[in-house]
Amino acid sequence: MHGVDPAVPGTLVAQSIGDSISVGPQEGRVVLFGRQADEVHVCVGGDDQWVSKKHGRLEHAQGHWTVRATGRRPIRLPTGELFAGADPVPLTDGYTPLFILGGGNRQHLLEVYVVGSDGQRPTARHDHETMSPPVWPLTDGERLALIVLGQRYLRHEPYPQPLSWSEAAAVLAQLDPHGGWRTKTVEHRVAKVRQRLHRHGVFGLVASELPQPIGNQLNDHLIRELIRSATLVPTDLQRLDEWADG
Repeated sequence: MHGVDPAVPGTLVAQSIGDSISVGPQEGRVVLFGRQADEVHVCVGGDDQWVSKKHGRLEHAQGHWTVRATGRRPIRLPTGELFAGADPVPLTDGYTPLFILGGGNRQHLLEVYVVGSDGQRPTARHDHETMSPPVWPLTDGERLALIVLGQRYLRHEPYPQPLSWSEAAAVLAQLDPHGGWRTKTVEHRVAKVRQRLHRHGVFGLVASELPQPIGNQLNDHLIRELIRSATLVPTDLQRLDEWADG
């Protein structure tokens, strides 16, 4: 989004390629978006039949804007994917990109901006120091276990998943024969890291925060947080070669 003029706090601006709308905050106000231009407020993916005619809605309720998915394919938010039937997700002040998944590898961008409490755009900070995400401390054993567990993510494989506990234990036992790596050992060490990050406010690392069935979600969220914070980086894969070479 190239610019939002000063406006009443809570004003919502939604913009796609060739279409946009700006509305003030009013209880119950709804902004629809999707493929069928004459039935929505913002047309998104007008030439893509994988996008639903009414794919989602932005709604103002109890002083806040939310986004809800109503289409057949999910909406990708910075915090994850939103599916039809799920609870609406609150929108924070400022900029939020929404990606509507279309056919093949197509993704259609809907840019959303909610004007903050002062009615102004955020101040430009071109010369300010770049902020760095917190790098989570790990012991050598924890780092090795997590590099092995998350190696598919570090290799940028499509749709990566963590290794199973038994797969990770087998690789670790080969890399570090004297490390006592068994399935329960790997599981225990990784669980300790998840609990530690959970205590520091990272969401999605304990079962009580996720819907059933959980599957690999706990380890998937952990690995993604470690990569997002640059605690694990692709060059860490070299450590596996170093361990293998002794």
